[in-house]
Amino acid sequence: MIVDCGVYAEGERRDLPRDPETVAQAIDDQADSFGWIGLHEPSDAEMKRVQRLFGLHDLAIEDALQLHQRPKVERFGDTLLVVLRTLWYVDEGDAVETGQVTAFIGPRYVVTVRHGEGGELATTRQALEERASMLGHGPAAVLWAISDAIVDDYERVAEQVEIDVDEIETSVFSPERTSDAERIYLLKREVLEMRRAIDPLREPMEQFAHGMAGLGAKASPFFRDVADHLSRVSDQAEAIDTLLTSALNAHLARVSVQQNDDMRKISAWVAIAAVPTMLAGIYGMNFDNMPELRWHFGYYAILLLMAVVCFTMYRFFRKVGWL
Repeated sequence: MIVDCGVYAEGERRDLPRDPETVAQAIDDQADSFGWIGLHEPSDAEMKRVQRLFGLHDLAIEDALQLHQRPKVERFGDTLLVVLRTLWYVDEGDAVETGQVTAFIGPRYVVTVRHGEGGELATTRQALEERASMLGHGPAAVLWAISDAIVDDYERVAEQVEIDVDEIETSVFSPERTSDAERIYLLKREVLEMRRAIDPLREPMEQFAHGMAGLGAKASPFFRDVADHLSRVSDQAEAIDTLLTSALNAHLARVSVQQNDDMRKISAWVAIAAVPTMLAGIYGMNFDNMPELRWHFGYYAILLLMAVVCFTMYRFFRKVGWL
């Protein structure tokens, strides 16, 4: 649906009806203005409506309607197509959910198409409208505000994932027996989803930071700041992935040690149990000619022998750390 439509001139929003046709007409009538149309999961008809007003390329419209696009920047004539992946964190399932924001940046218009719950742009629009000096830079200011908000969301998600990684490290190295392999694997998969959103965006942001046709030279310092934050969160995601790999290796090593410890204990108890089993087996064969078979204290002597040997073996295994 069409969420909001606005026309901006000299850093101020004009009070006009909120529909795409009014925006297109207003920017035609006033040379120093630009329009911003925001859509959330629009239908084909709504996209065609906007396409006719601003002459957007068919391939660009196709990219805007399809989810799970790779972050990228493409130019179609005088229109810049920017695809951004949005991220938000669901703590209940240790899940990083993804969405998409596609921005069409023209000389005097911006069209944003959002999919998913993340990347909410109403707050971004409101904050930008309170900064007339920024809005004076035109569509480039809108692209900067959107990029900055999305990268800030990346940082918040990375911080939440780091909390989970700390919990996993505590669990892996705790004295209790834990089963962390599944959670580590799930978090590694979520970190991979993060990196799919973050890493491809680094090159486009570097292009914006060094100046790109259609954005203006004055916008470069702002995009350099976004590129710096993006580089930092990219390194953070890589470090998280490395930590999770180390935690998984440590967990598997600890499981192996625990299994070896269990096998030692089992072997020790089997060895202790083998002595009375052997003696009982020998004296249970019922041969007539057996030593001490007719001795009055033979039964008690054998029991005492079993107890002494088992106790001696138990002390030995305790000493060497098998029990």
